[in-house]
Amino acid sequence: MAFDTGSGMLKCDSCGRVDSIEEMAGQPKAPSNAQVSYEMDEDDKKALQNAFDNDYEDPTNEDEPTHHPTFKEGEATEYNCKNCGAVLITDTQTTATKCSFCGAGIVISDRLVGSLAPESVIPFSISKAQAQEAFKKWCRKGLLTPKDFRVADRIKDITGLYVPFWLYDLNGKGEVEATCTRVRTYTRGDWVYKETKYYHVYRKVDLNYIKVPCDASKKMDDKMMDKLEPYPYKNLKEFKMPYLAGYIAEKYDYDDEELLPRVKSRVESYVDSYLRSTITGYSSVHFNRKHISVKKKRSDYALMPVWMVCYDFNQAEHTFAMNGQTGKIVGRPPISAGKVAAWFFGVSGGSFLLLRIVSLILGGGFLW
Repeated sequence: MAFDTGSGMLKCDSCGRVDSIEEMAGQPKAPSNAQVSYEMDEDDKKALQNAFDNDYEDPTNEDEPTHHPTFKEGEATEYNCKNCGAVLITDTQTTATKCSFCGAGIVISDRLVGSLAPESVIPFSISKAQAQEAFKKWCRKGLLTPKDFRVADRIKDITGLYVPFWLYDLNGKGEVEATCTRVRTYTRGDWVYKETKYYHVYRKVDLNYIKVPCDASKKMDDKMMDKLEPYPYKNLKEFKMPYLAGYIAEKYDYDDEELLPRVKSRVESYVDSYLRSTITGYSSVHFNRKHISVKKKRSDYALMPVWMVCYDFNQAEHTFAMNGQTGKIVGRPPISAGKVAAWFFGVSGGSFLLLRIVSLILGGGFLW
């Protein structure tokens, strides 16, 4: 049986039988009319009440320790590609497959026990056929790509791969003091006056960021993975091995502590941007003091769906990635030097012609 993107269930292509992954795991689906209520506990209420009553410095500004599940005996297998070095994970029923990165054939034999297991997964929403058709449409939109590339008839392989991510819950605190001005100019008689008012501005924020993603793979380009975002979390499910049926998953290369500085830097920029957005309506803003601190509250190991597309063109292999949930495609397609030159000279020629017409009009040499 393999995971079916249309129904979200396991499906047998031979007899057509389908099984619910949640029910197979002993957790029946909640009824459609089930309601969930969220209430703050006493600690949350006290924290909210005292949020701005305490001193800014947090004596316990240390990252929260996290605990992660691990794979059990006989639950999963891993293989190390001898050709490119990628380490991937699949269910125990898969005995032979190919590497999603280099295409080399591999026989799986190593049992995976004790390594960190994913806590959540976003299943594929786009089938292989849909991914192939979407990629062809994407190729046809390239205005500066070679004509032969836009035909999109040289797809070497399309492989469904679950890429490892860490999802972080973080708390960001920010405090700034700034000197701001408002400038007003007015005229009285023959005199022009310029009035400047100075303000001392103080801001203090306490922000929570939920499930900030960060890919944990060495093989995947970080910029490419960032551009594949967002992954809507409405389809985020508790991880079960049957979701891997018909697919494979790459094993993480970096744990949550190794990637934490990168995520903290990202969230610090969010807090800084939010602080700046609260200071508006002034002619100028000068920051006298600014302090931002970010604390990790939780980190979860998750798998995100990606279609890897290998395309042969001009005796070279080009790799593209497609978000397996939204269909967004990223990658660097080949560029036609002839089309770039034609576009450049067309734009520059049009600009020159426009400037010439304007100069003639202003100089009186243009006849209407």
